[in-house]
Amino acid sequence: MMNYLFTEEQQMIKELCRQIAVEKIKPVAAEYDEKEMFPWDIVKVLADADIFGIYIDQKYGGMGGGILEMAIATEELSWGCGGIALAFAATGLGTFPIILFGNEAQKEKYLSMVAKGTVAAFCLTEAEAGSDAGGIKTTAIKDGDHYILNGTKQWITNGGEADIYTVVAMTNKSKGARGASAFIVEKGTPGLSFSKKEKKLGIRGSSTTEVIFEDCKIHKDQLLDKEGMGFIVAMKTFDNSRPGVAAQAVGIAQRAVDEALAYTHTRHQFGKPVSSFQGVQFMLADMATQVEAARGLVYNAAKMVDAGEKDIAGVSAMCKLFASDVAMKVTTDAVQLFGGYGYMREYPVEKLMRDAKITQIYEGTNQIQRSVIAANMIKSLAKSK
Repeated sequence: MMNYLFTEEQQMIKELCRQIAVEKIKPVAAEYDEKEMFPWDIVKVLADADIFGIYIDQKYGGMGGGILEMAIATEELSWGCGGIALAFAATGLGTFPIILFGNEAQKEKYLSMVAKGTVAAFCLTEAEAGSDAGGIKTTAIKDGDHYILNGTKQWITNGGEADIYTVVAMTNKSKGARGASAFIVEKGTPGLSFSKKEKKLGIRGSSTTEVIFEDCKIHKDQLLDKEGMGFIVAMKTFDNSRPGVAAQAVGIAQRAVDEALAYTHTRHQFGKPVSSFQGVQFMLADMATQVEAARGLVYNAAKMVDAGEKDIAGVSAMCKLFASDVAMKVTTDAVQLFGGYGYMREYPVEKLMRDAKITQIYEGTNQIQRSVIAANMIKSLAKSK
């Protein structure tokens, strides 16, 4: 791995998260995958190590780091298991709307909870609103000092397990996307329930459910920013969170490289290690190079976000697109290098391949990422004229 000139604190985060991945996550990853359980014992380990507070301001009990620190942690934890790491990473997705748009009272309450290890979730996707985030049907109708939420959110990571939900709902349908608003809803609020825990191809150590609102009454103080900001909240959240998905992809891919290298070096065919064959060496070299290129793009995108750069949508989409495509290719190559063993659950690479696939789909499919990148290119061209 290249030297990214981390600060002492960033290096400490990297080493601590790798230690947790190796000692706590890797040994139980297959069991959580098989049983499709939420990793509460790992959440406790991460909370006790203050990992949940990495990207949260110190005045709310966090470490005061940024997107880069979160990416470093996510990559290392995902090396252990992409699904288990989501308890941490998807909490970040649910927390960014509060970091970016919350008022002081909201930050004081909720960020301090997350810093201590409270799990969060982000509720945007619906049955008819995936890539078309402006097509959401969930409503939030003003009723005096309250809002009444009705609707169903689909495929919510950490659903049912999280205590904090940031939710995008329509407050004025006639305005289309500009009629959406964002809210904070706490687990236990009457009218909030969960159903249909999804049976998934990969990331099975993560909970994915429907989140249902039936006359769910919340106070107006739970509104993020102001009415009509929901779509902007969602898009700005994704600009900040996509390096995290990319980091998850890099962690999964790096594990695949490590497993493939170790296996091909110990596996003998025709009287010598498989790793001595030029065809295998070329595959390993390409895998390692692609992962390193993805990592560099992720870290640079994270640094740009942390530096307060305004036009981050394009580079944020690029790192998510590239890293997730690399993860899918590298994990597939790892299965190939393992031969028949790669297809068996007894070995970890088939799980890595299954876990990698979702990184090309969630938080905006890679087709949507390409649209975002191209739109930003065209916008830049227009500005330069």
